[in-house]
Amino acid sequence: MSEEHNESQDYPVLVAQGGPLDGSRWPIDHPLMLGRDPGCDIVIPDRQVSRYHARLTPGINGIMLEDLGSKNGTSHNSLPVTAPVVLQDGDIVKIAISQEFTFLSSDATMPLEASPLRNGRLVLDMRSRRVWIMGKQMTPPLSASQFHLLWKLYENSGNVVTRPELISTVWGDEQSVGVSDQALDALIRRLRDRLAEMDPSHTYIVTVRGHGIRLDNPKG
Repeated sequence: MSEEHNESQDYPVLVAQGGPLDGSRWPIDHPLMLGRDPGCDIVIPDRQVSRYHARLTPGINGIMLEDLGSKNGTSHNSLPVTAPVVLQDGDIVKIAISQEFTFLSSDATMPLEASPLRNGRLVLDMRSRRVWIMGKQMTPPLSASQFHLLWKLYENSGNVVTRPELISTVWGDEQSVGVSDQALDALIRRLRDRLAEMDPSHTYIVTVRGHGIRLDNPKG
């Protein structure tokens, strides 16, 4: 079952995307067994899922994902898991064809009561880091840096956000010193490309020369 009561701790989190467990969240503060058996930590009620399908294990190097010889396999960012793999922020884990999860390296900076600002064609949810455009969810999800950039603009929709503010948001105050304009421009360009893949009819991220960047999020 979901263990949302522990989310205030700074633990990595597994978030179910779609499927029978959509929206559920599990902090990974101990090994988690995923499978169809009722005794698993994350029970996926689907016959495509093996009784003991996969396992997530916290370790010195991070959270390790391993397939437990399941019949229908486990995938990591669309690639089959044939050996244990250490997860990175934003990775996608899929159990058989039944259930997809997003791995988040930390939930500590996410407000517990965050809710989507559903006021335009583009909708974000900070808690799950999901993005929708015109009702369609973005898959694969944005990288952590892309999402943090977009969230800053989304919070200030229609208003200009300065480049130093964006750099501080994405890289953090301590690490932002020395981050070049070229690095920010490259990140903005990749984010624009991802948004254009879903809606080529509109430019969401607008450069206001001499001032900064703003989000143009039209009504649906």
